[in-house]
This record gives sequence, structure tokens and C-alpha cells, in this order.
Amino acid sequence: MNELHVRRLEPREWINAFRVVAQLRPHLSEETFLAHARRQSHSGYELVGALRDGRLIGVLGMRPVHTLARGAHLHIDDIVTEEAERGSGCGRAMMAYAEADARARGMSSVFLDARPEAIGFYTAVGYVLHTVPSMKKLL
Repeated sequence: MNELHVRRLEPREWINAFRVVAQLRPHLSEETFLAHARRQSHSGYELVGALRDGRLIGVLGMRPVHTLARGAHLHIDDIVTEEAERGSGCGRAMMAYAEADARARGMSSVFLDARPEAIGFYTAVGYVLHTVPSMKKLL
């Protein structure tokens, strides 16, 4: 396997990220994905890409957040690796990139919402279940 390179994606590259993101969010169209990403970028949302031989194989969405309860932290919105690349270290590399980015911003924590089937991955990279349950109400 060739070397993996992880970096922020430029907004002009976000269209290329859709092919990977669609594996996690198949309900989104390319247009909807781009509209949401652009809108969220006004609040600091960024896309990080993992590239092997210049080919995008993984995408992570992240944003800085500051709340009274958690203080300043980085929130990971989405992380997905192409199915054929899962287990190759791509997810770990993107998480390490996000954590280094949070540290560089002076943040001491990273939060994310995990699907049940992804908890094993997050545990393996050092994350623990948060004691406060998330709740929602559909309106």
C-alpha cells in the first residue's frame, strides 16, 4: 500500500468528497451535500480528506464548537472511509489529524455522535462513551 496523506480539503474539492460521503449518507444528493457543507462552513465546518495516490478514500467533517457545558471543543460530524479501504488505517489517520487540529486550536477535547456499529472503532482509538445521553425531538 502506498502512503496515506491527510489534509484539509479546499471548498473547490468538496464535490469530490461526495462520492465517499454518500457511502455514509446515501439519502443526500450531491447538490444537497454541497449546499449543507457550504452553509455549515460559515460556522467553521471543514472537510478533511485522506488520499492514497492522490485518490480520495476517506472524508471527515469537523467544526469548532464552544458551549457552556463542554467549553471549546472540536466536534466531528461525519467520518467515512471507502468500504474497500476500511481497516487500512485511514480512519485512524483522519481521527489523529482532527485531534492534532483540536490541540493546535487550544482545545482539550473532541466530541462526536457514534452509530452503534462504529463504537468499536472509536473505542479502539481512545474514545469513551459520554455519560450524558443525547436526546432529540422531531418537530
